[in-house]
Amino acid sequence: MKVDLIDRMGTDLSVVNAARVSYSKTKKVFEQSDEKLIKYLAEHEHWSPFAHASLQFRIKAPIFVARQLVKHQVGLVWNEVSRRYVDFPPELYKPDAWRGRPQNSKQGSDGEVKLDQTLNHNMETTMESCLILYNSLLQKGVAPEQARMVLPQSMMTEWYWSGTVYAFARVCNLRCKPDTQKETQDVANVIDKLADEAFPYCWKYLRK
Repeated sequence: MKVDLIDRMGTDLSVVNAARVSYSKTKKVFEQSDEKLIKYLAEHEHWSPFAHASLQFRIKAPIFVARQLVKHQVGLVWNEVSRRYVDFPPELYKPDAWRGRPQNSKQGSDGEVKLDQTLNHNMETTMESCLILYNSLLQKGVAPEQARMVLPQSMMTEWYWSGTVYAFARVCNLRCKPDTQKETQDVANVIDKLADEAFPYCWKYLRK
């Protein structure tokens, strides 16, 4: 999996000026007192000034992770590679380890499960069979938009994800929690790091 910060708009000062324009005031240099304003805005949920600063990521992750993250819609825009238009060889995600099902929860995981040789072999051959079938359908002339139906949720996908600093803070406030799916956490944790570097004061008070 991979997360890259492609672009950003604004700085912490952009948020400060968006708030101060209400009083017909703006400034050119961020000062220590401006941190107090950002803290006040975040604590009292004055979200609109934070919508004037944004981030754009390019992310590569398996489909089952992407389908969790795309549920976040407000303040965010998503454009994803489409296998309607491309038929280059799919890449499949393979976990480093298999996690166990939790005993006292309907979601998440707990501990590690060791697969025996038969299960490992069945998994490998099943994934390989999906790729063989997909390629066979294409070679037969089946449209990529239909042939893709045989590909598994472990297939890697890529997307551009853009949105406000406030919206991405909401994503990380939820998806960085230890009880969320690990693979989704892995993506959110990188977003968390990159956003903190881009907007250190906003991120300090928006992240909960």
